[in-house]
Formats: sequence, C-alpha cells, structure tokens
Amino acid sequence: MKKFKWGILAPGKMSAKFTKGLKLLENAELYAVGSRDLHRAKQFAEEYGFKKYYGSYEELVSDPDLEVVYIASPHSHHHDHTLLCLRNGKHVICEKAFAINTVEVKEMISEAKKRNLFLMEALWPPFQPFYKKAAEILKSGITGKIHYLHGHFSFIPPYDPNDRKFNLALGGGSLLDIGIYPVIDALTFIGVPDEIKATATFAGTGSEESLSVIFGYNDNRMATIYSSFRTDTGIGCEILCEKGNITVSRGRDMNQGVILSLHGREKQEFIFTPEAMGYHWEAEEVMKCLVEGRTESPVVPLSFSLDLINTLDRIRQAAGIVFPGRD
Repeated sequence: MKKFKWGILAPGKMSAKFTKGLKLLENAELYAVGSRDLHRAKQFAEEYGFKKYYGSYEELVSDPDLEVVYIASPHSHHHDHTLLCLRNGKHVICEKAFAINTVEVKEMISEAKKRNLFLMEALWPPFQPFYKKAAEILKSGITGKIHYLHGHFSFIPPYDPNDRKFNLALGGGSLLDIGIYPVIDALTFIGVPDEIKATATFAGTGSEESLSVIFGYNDNRMATIYSSFRTDTGIGCEILCEKGNITVSRGRDMNQGVILSLHGREKQEFIFTPEAMGYHWEAEEVMKCLVEGRTESPVVPLSFSLDLINTLDRIRQAAGIVFPGRD
C-alpha cells in the first residue's frame, strides 16, 4: 500500500477536524504543517503527530517529499494558496468555498490541468452516508419527482468585526461560510437554477449576515435557501416530492439523519454517526484518485465546483453582496 505524505496549510479548527480523519487512514502519513506562525505550526504538529513544521507556507510547499496539501485558510486566500501549492508540484484539496469568484476558480483549475496535478474542493456532504441515503431514496423513484427544496443553515456567533465571518477582506458573510451548504443541496438534488432572486441584510462591517434566496427552474420546480448569523435554525434540508418528503439534517457534532415521509405511510428514520465526523472519506477519495492516476474526483468533479462558484456569484449579484477589489 502506497502511503501519501500529507501537509496542512493553515492549522486551525477545520484542519484539526480533517487531521482526525487522516489519522484513521493507514495510507495517510501525517508529514508536515505550515503556518505563518512557527509556534502555532509546532504546537499543531506536536499535538497531532506530524513529523515536520514550518513557519511559512512557502517553506511548507518547498519540502520535496510533501505530496498532498490540505488548505484551510480563509476563503479570501484559497486562490493564492492553491496556486502556490500547485506551482510547487503538490496535489491539493482546498476547503470550501473554493475561492471568492468564478474567475479565481477557473485559474486554479487551469493551473492544475497544466501541471497534471490533482485538485478537489473539500466538499463534506457528497461523501456522507446521510447524503448517499437521500440520493438512494430519490433514485429509487419511491418519492416521485422533486417539486421543491428548502435548505437552511444558521447559527449566532459572537460579533467580531475582525473575525473571518464578518471581515469582508477575508470573504466574510454567511453565504460562503454556511450558505454554501444549502446551495450544494439544491445543485445536487435539483441542478443549476435557471433564475435566481435574492435579498440580504448586512452587518456593520458591510458583510452580509443574513440571506434569503429563491431558485427558479424552467420545469416549475423551486428551491429556497436561507443562511444567517442572526438566527439559529440548525442545519437541514427538506425535499418535497410527488409521493412524499425527505428531510436530511445534521447537528453541529455532525450526527446525521434522514427522515422519509411517504404519503399515507409511517415515517422511516435513518441515523448515521460516522467516525471523525466523516472527514476521512474526503482524504480517502483524494488518495484513491491519485492511485488511479486521476487529476480530479468523480464524486466532486471540478465541473461541479465551477457550477457551485458560478451559482454563488449569481446569488451575490442578485443580493448586492460585493467583495471590494474581487468583483
């Protein structure tokens, strides 16, 4: 079994979750950590068992033995950090949102293809058992056609103008942080919308803090998206169909549930509690693709990431959400 040497670019909460997943995989070697703060890199490396640590991202990607990098910096830096890794010959899995806009994502994809390197957006849902179960139910035809989908994700964080959730310079706002999940739901289960309407409210920093979106489709299906840092709805998605409904949900601890409610029948509930919050499946997919000689994942193809970022751009345009200097 080939073991791949993994690196973490920007250690933090997401990197910690991803690393716990990596530790479950026999073919993943915890190799190196890179941070702009050497002490932070050292601390993270020692806590999770990485062999090396570096006080800059440039030093990290210059390590000739490093093979794959997981990027967990703020949205605003994904484009630059992905290009840095690719231009130093490293395969990349980069956290969502892939970048700030479509132009940046296209450049990232072009660079990866030019260098024949693997690139994938770290989208959590497609690898999870609750998502697969919902897809399986829909594919079976038992619910009939989808008429309407409503996806929502909101919670109330402390207001800090410098925090990435509220700082425009870091891609702040609920859309790229949490609204992206119900957008993924709509694209996965219904597809790219033909029409988008949206409205937003804004924090004192100018970042969007609450967002309501309507997706229209030419075949009369609809979807609505809600994300906010002002309310606490939790995380979920309701799919209303001809013969019944499907509700998919997860808690902040990532416990996953699917409820199938067919008209005239008792509800069926499916509960899933994967190890390490299921993050290991993303890393597993990366290494599986590398072994097979693939430069992109069939589970999260680059075409899906392009559809996703283009849809996010359309939502921002409809809602008046602007990232100064990036639009």
